[in-house]
Amino acid sequence: MNVRLLMASISLVMLVACNGTTSTRGGGLGGSSGGATSAGGTTNSGGTAASDAASSSGGATAKDGAIGSGGVTGSGGTSTAVDAASSGGATGTAGAGADVGARGNGGSSAAGGSTGAAGSQGIGGTTGAGGAATDAGASYWKPAANTTFYWDLANAPPDNTKNVGAYDIDGWNNTAAEVTTLHGLGIKVVCYMDAGTFEPGRPDSNAFPASLKGSAVSGWPGEYWLDVRPSGPNYPTLRSIMLARFQVCKDKGFDAVEPDNMDSYQNDPGFSTTAQDQLSYNEWVAQTVHSLGMAVFQKNDLDQIPTLVTYFDGILDEECNKYSECGTLAPYTQAQKPVWNAEYSEDGETTGGFCSTDVSAKIIGALFSINLDGSEFNPCTNDVGRIN
Repeated sequence: MNVRLLMASISLVMLVACNGTTSTRGGGLGGSSGGATSAGGTTNSGGTAASDAASSSGGATAKDGAIGSGGVTGSGGTSTAVDAASSGGATGTAGAGADVGARGNGGSSAAGGSTGAAGSQGIGGTTGAGGAATDAGASYWKPAANTTFYWDLANAPPDNTKNVGAYDIDGWNNTAAEVTTLHGLGIKVVCYMDAGTFEPGRPDSNAFPASLKGSAVSGWPGEYWLDVRPSGPNYPTLRSIMLARFQVCKDKGFDAVEPDNMDSYQNDPGFSTTAQDQLSYNEWVAQTVHSLGMAVFQKNDLDQIPTLVTYFDGILDEECNKYSECGTLAPYTQAQKPVWNAEYSEDGETTGGFCSTDVSAKIIGALFSINLDGSEFNPCTNDVGRIN
């Protein structure tokens, strides 16, 4: 039995009893439209669904959540090309299967899917010969190894008084104005977006074809694992949807993205997803976020950290002490990239029980409520101060 899932289910029942509103998932997602709580969540390294049962405050949907926002169709017609040009960049023609058309400062993008010359500091990476996005020419936040953080996926806006360097908040429900407010306080802002499961009630939920959805996510009605296999029949559609989601984060001014549920191969997704399938998708996600000018934090898939650490700018893990997986995160600390750890009081964790271990391992840890609703935030000594 997954303790994280069990605790979230208990929290779910309590939330319904108290509020009369059904919460479909947390630990990854804030609220959905119309004030209903949303769905989301993380999975642990063992592959069972983790739970955070976050409920939404406010629940307003973003106006800019339309699919394809900022995107144009490549000449091959099979993928979406990002319209991320900076000054002087000429529009290139992306070949079939291209994901990101590069436009650098003064640089033109390549035609036919071959590598284009990205201008210096250009936001939007080049497209390689295989249609894979690269980070060439992209300029984005490079978080310091000791970047402090606060995580609230339920409230929009969150409590803006925390003395940390970065906030991780729901990307749909929080507005560009809130991101600007946090920037004014000297805080970097991370955009939570689910990238591995379907959630009902999000602004783009209708864009997911039924065949892209696999098995139900245990414990979360209406949520399904997605087919992330590059060989899958709907892979171009999946990438198009996710590209549009990351564009929402960019348009609102976020500094980074936290893509959630990135380990379907370790679960039962309803597809023959392999570790290599997941690795390819996760790498694509990282490269695409970078091409839009944002940093990206790894979520889940701890077994493939030795490869993924070169693609991601940091990692957010849940309860690495509770599940004895903190040592697995070492490649990130060795690479001088931030490691964020959230432990949950509902699972019996206390700052006295894990903070000294986290500090010694250079892990930035804090104690939260499993609902990630701002009701509890007890940071370790190295998770204090505007460091980013």
